[in-house]
Amino acid sequence: MKAIVITKAGGPEVLALREVPTPEPGPDEVLVRVRAAGVNRADVLQRIGQYPSPPGAPADVPGLEYAGEVAALGVGAGAWKPGDRVMGLVPAGGYAEYVTVPEAVALRVPAAWSFEQAAAVPEAFITAHDALFGQLRLRSGERVLIHAVGSGVGTAAVQLAKAFGVRTYGTSRTADKLRRARALGLEVGIDTSREDFATVVRKHTGGQGVDAVLDLVGAPVLAGSLEALARGGRMIVVGLTGGRTAPLDLGALLSKRLAIVGTVLRARTLEEKIAVTRHFASEVLPLMDGGIVRPVVEHTFPLADAAAAHRRLESNDVFGKLVLRCG
Repeated sequence: MKAIVITKAGGPEVLALREVPTPEPGPDEVLVRVRAAGVNRADVLQRIGQYPSPPGAPADVPGLEYAGEVAALGVGAGAWKPGDRVMGLVPAGGYAEYVTVPEAVALRVPAAWSFEQAAAVPEAFITAHDALFGQLRLRSGERVLIHAVGSGVGTAAVQLAKAFGVRTYGTSRTADKLRRARALGLEVGIDTSREDFATVVRKHTGGQGVDAVLDLVGAPVLAGSLEALARGGRMIVVGLTGGRTAPLDLGALLSKRLAIVGTVLRARTLEEKIAVTRHFASEVLPLMDGGIVRPVVEHTFPLADAAAAHRRLESNDVFGKLVLRCG
């Protein structure tokens, strides 16, 4: 099969289309003919040598999410049949014509969707859903501040929050991304190129602050996020695109009785991934079937142009997701 291979650690130019062995499904696994694959920051980090694949996953083929058709079943697999349209997460290897996945973590593709749309869902929407409702346990009527609201996870989070009755505040350094996010349900957009987000949040909440923060940026927003949180607020760190090290005001943490947690999907056990997938399937797939939430695909590239997709992602000039067409 054809796959994008990381030939060595480096820039986008190290990605090459190569022939590699087609994987065989193991017990309780399915072989999926990949039609589209999402592009993520984690793929960039793997390419430059800062985020290696977990044991057992392809070390040199990036890609955390796929959409395609079931091509074959492993021994004991029976939840799907050949030809079924599925999407889901993989620890690596999504930039390829075939992947094998445990059948319990595959999700059905909504009937009206293209494979390109489906490939933009798993990493962004499962991450956002698990962070907002699995870990932060947001409730209807609460307020959440979403950093980098124009990103893949950000555009998913703002839609999910709106669908579940949560009030949304979002940051971006680009006015156009805020405009587009408002069309998805963002209530208060904050342009951090000219505004202090904590000040804006407190102004719009009567000085109270938000109940939760979804942080996709990291170090540069830590201090402001603590300031923006209401007493008893909680924060979850999902991404570190802005940096991983920053001073932490423990006094604010104590006096406001704040909670900060970190999360990652890739390193979780299979049992944990099954639980997250089932929760997502029960709560979010019906919203997708009804058109209430949808993936945002900025641009699609042929699989052979993975390097161009990485360059586009690293430019930060992306609203939503980039997707590779795999055939």
